[in-house]
Amino acid sequence: MHLLIVEDDLDLGRALQAALKAEAVTTEWVRQLADADALFEPDRFDCVLLDLGLPDGSGLALLRAWRARQIAVPVIMITASADLNDKLAGLDDGADDYLCKPFAVSEMVSRVRAVCRRSARQASEVWSLGALSLKPRVHLAWLDGLALDLSPREFRLLVELARDPGRIVSKTVLGQRLEPLGDIVDGATIEVHLSNLRRKIGAERIRTVRGVGYQYVV
Repeated sequence: MHLLIVEDDLDLGRALQAALKAEAVTTEWVRQLADADALFEPDRFDCVLLDLGLPDGSGLALLRAWRARQIAVPVIMITASADLNDKLAGLDDGADDYLCKPFAVSEMVSRVRAVCRRSARQASEVWSLGALSLKPRVHLAWLDGLALDLSPREFRLLVELARDPGRIVSKTVLGQRLEPLGDIVDGATIEVHLSNLRRKIGAERIRTVRGVGYQYVV
């Protein structure tokens, strides 16, 4: 997963990045609405952690603008306000979840997993994609009911491709999302891992779109 954090508090921003990195989740962090809007691109992020109160305005205004532009990325609002009306306004305007500060980092991570699972149209922690099943949280995969022996990078590549079957994911994005497992992975190394992955799950399940990227085919 790759998340955008929009939070002006330095300590909280650093804590969120550290906690998500420990879960092998890559992040980009900005502290103002203008920076978040400028950075955002369709399909770049799997989820956004969006503070309600920011130096240059309300996170709710940015959320409304994104939804008006048909940007459907999952958004979790984070705020110091426990007011019910604030929660209802955020949810009614398109937020997928709501976290009140202070919150346990473990709860935040679980909520991120939940909204991303729903976004991937998976009803449970076990993703079902035809003959292939995945359980991302515990790094397990099965093909026709038999456990697959995948390296950490092979598994991460599979999760990123299978998150939204049919969506084309660029080699650059795949390299960035392997970052928590080490340095950003170059294109040649990704091709080696993809070759090994195809051998284990069937070459027909990962399609190369020349000059664009790769897509998972169910």
